[in-house]
Amino acid sequence: MHLYFRGVYQLEPGEKTKERFERSWPAYQDWFLREGEGKRPGYVSCRQALQRYMPELVPTWEKLVDLAGGGDQEARLLSLYRPTPYLSGCSQAVWTRERPLLARNYDYHPNHCEGLILYSAWNGTRVIAQSDSLWGVLDGINEHGLVASLAFGGRKVVGDGFGIPLVLRYILELCRDVESGVEALERIPSHMAYNVTLLDGSGRFANVHVGPDRPAQVANSPVATNHQREIEWTRHAEATHSLERERYLLDRLDDDAESREAFVDRFLDKPLYNTRFKEGFGTLYTAVYDPVARTATYRWPNHSWTQSFERFDESELLIQYPT
Repeated sequence: MHLYFRGVYQLEPGEKTKERFERSWPAYQDWFLREGEGKRPGYVSCRQALQRYMPELVPTWEKLVDLAGGGDQEARLLSLYRPTPYLSGCSQAVWTRERPLLARNYDYHPNHCEGLILYSAWNGTRVIAQSDSLWGVLDGINEHGLVASLAFGGRKVVGDGFGIPLVLRYILELCRDVESGVEALERIPSHMAYNVTLLDGSGRFANVHVGPDRPAQVANSPVATNHQREIEWTRHAEATHSLERERYLLDRLDDDAESREAFVDRFLDKPLYNTRFKEGFGTLYTAVYDPVARTATYRWPNHSWTQSFERFDESELLIQYPT
């Protein structure tokens, strides 16, 4: 199993975006229609939801729809309003001593990850992010030093709201600090349960538990895995070792002898690093975001790739995963 990771520099949606959409559309269309087209909201509902909750993104959405051919399904999918449910397993934590950083593992199936590291400035703010759902964000950093990262929240509930990758896109495009990011998460509904970790250059951080059935809750913990305040989906938590990973990270953060470098290296070892790729829970990459230096470093057992706003690499990297 393998995955190509590509760095793409495109400040405004354009030909690179169009080419990527044409390449990715068949797989995304299958995902969009998995439960039947009638399960997905209509065009008018999607537009109204975007205009109500994220009006600043509507012009970009319209550009992307045009680049995608202007079709009904394309517009509805790109709104990411009440999308097809999906699960992932992730570990993320904020290092608060000395110079802050956010480190995270993204655990998913290699066949369903874009592997796109996108440098954009669609609304005037420069953003470097791991792309998902064609314009959403799995994790990323903006030019102000605000970092955002998502993890599945370990609850079965699905309801009214947006796919969380689009909410993270909104945060990195429009917010400058943790406080404004939290405000966005409290206001914009998420269609599933997720844990969103935020960090800014001042060292402030927040873990926000979101879901469609209750208000967003801000947790004081610097760690997020795949449950919220308590275990609600026992089978999923046990299968992903969510509690074990959370306790491990908290212990490392509480250890006065732990260094910043050693802490980052932990993400490439058990119990954080996962090799269950065929099951859809393998660690596809480790991301390390430095909000002071404004850098993003992506790590694998035998590779490391650092990106910054001043020096962005548009090459590609082939990562092989064990089968």
